[in-house]
Amino acid sequence: MSEVASRTDGVLSNAFDGLSISPPSPVMDLQIKYTKIFINNSWHDSLNGDTFPTVDPSNGCKLCDVQEGREVDVELAVKAAREAFRPGSPWRRLDASERGRLLNRLAELVERDVTLLSTLESLDSGKPFLHTFFVDMMGIVKTLRYYAGWCDKVQGRTIPVDGEYFTYTRHEPVGVCGQIIPWNFPLMMFVWKIAPALCCGCTIVIKPAEQTPLTALHMGALIKEAGFPAGVVNIVPGYGPTAGAAIARHPDINKVSFTGSTEVGKLIQEAAGKSNLKRVTLELGGKSPIIVFPDADLDVAVKETHEAVFFNQGQCCTAGSRLFVHESIYRDFVRRSVECARQRRLGNPLHPSTQQGPQIDETQRKRILELIESGVREGARLECGGCTWGDQGYFLEPTVFSDVTDDMRIACEEIFGPVQQIMSFSTSEEVLARANDSYYGLAAGVFSKDLDTVLHVAAALQAGTVWVNCYNAVNCQSPFGGFKMSGNGREMGEYGLQEYTEVKTVTIRLPNKML
Repeated sequence: MSEVASRTDGVLSNAFDGLSISPPSPVMDLQIKYTKIFINNSWHDSLNGDTFPTVDPSNGCKLCDVQEGREVDVELAVKAAREAFRPGSPWRRLDASERGRLLNRLAELVERDVTLLSTLESLDSGKPFLHTFFVDMMGIVKTLRYYAGWCDKVQGRTIPVDGEYFTYTRHEPVGVCGQIIPWNFPLMMFVWKIAPALCCGCTIVIKPAEQTPLTALHMGALIKEAGFPAGVVNIVPGYGPTAGAAIARHPDINKVSFTGSTEVGKLIQEAAGKSNLKRVTLELGGKSPIIVFPDADLDVAVKETHEAVFFNQGQCCTAGSRLFVHESIYRDFVRRSVECARQRRLGNPLHPSTQQGPQIDETQRKRILELIESGVREGARLECGGCTWGDQGYFLEPTVFSDVTDDMRIACEEIFGPVQQIMSFSTSEEVLARANDSYYGLAAGVFSKDLDTVLHVAAALQAGTVWVNCYNAVNCQSPFGGFKMSGNGREMGEYGLQEYTEVKTVTIRLPNKML
């Protein structure tokens, strides 16, 4: 997911051709400074003395050991966040405009450390460095600045009620927020979570994914440097079943926001309901359909649908992994898509020519390979790819299937890898029924030059976002979230603020002399 994800490879591969400037270079011999738990603007060892390794997926080598937070560490973080949210605390006394200044200052610090953060993110997650630099980090800065601008604009209304009353509403911060983020966009998801929460005046306990904790921890240092009061943001690295579960069920956390799998999302919602009925927003999995009509610009459609599924090694919840192409252009579309996949450059994520890095770990790679094997067994045509790549790390070849049917596992299950499934269709009614025949409803795409077709299909698709003649055009100003089993609630834009405020109604009886 990114503001320019759909065109990233084409832009970056040619961005510096013919120019006198060189592309940015990663930090060589990077020293990892922050590996501890961040509570109350201080660094702590885990109370149990536990650590866990974080690994470079491009070679399988350990980068460092990180302090492993557990329930007792979450308890300390919640106490710090609760104290920071106490009426009269330094955070609660801040003017709204001052919160905006702090978020803008944090954006400035991210810009200052952008090369370091991009390098750290690429090492820890396997994301290509230039993608991280130009897509993730630029989106992060825009998000921080966007919500900085909202801080003094979160406001209620006056309501003309019946009777001798004056009624108004206040939008107050929901309280202590538990936030659990995924490994596919580690720092971007970190900022997607904290920026609207801080804008509204909440305090935070956030758990980065155990596979990718390093950029979140570096952000802890920047949050302190920016001047946020102690306890406002607390970062507890650890595992989902321990630290994540402790956040979901903690009775002193008022709201949980989770991005990850649908299976874990169900567990979080159940735990939240059993503890204190805390508010929950979930951004979960997807099996997003893309429909290409015969009048579409074929060059654009092939390029966009390629990036829709291969961007970020296929590790996107929005991945356009159910591609429906009209039967009249099907074979030509498959041929062109295979050519694109075969040209995709794999390699060291820090190298500027790399378009595709490794999968996050061996567990994920094995799962993807098993799904690829199931596609072959069930009769899909393997056009290219399907194997591991290189002699180290967790790389997979870009893979394309044709002659896929709706009942195959690769057409039903979220693969979360560089695997494209191309199916054919005959009529609009048929393809809409097939596109909506899924438990998921996160995103969808449609390619057509006909306005009537576009408006009809966009209205009929059961998805939180529909992209037309583009894909993955995510931006900080627009709401993001899913239908059905893809989750509930929205992130980003003005809608994202609603998840972090409580609406209070105040009604005052007016004296007779004012009537």
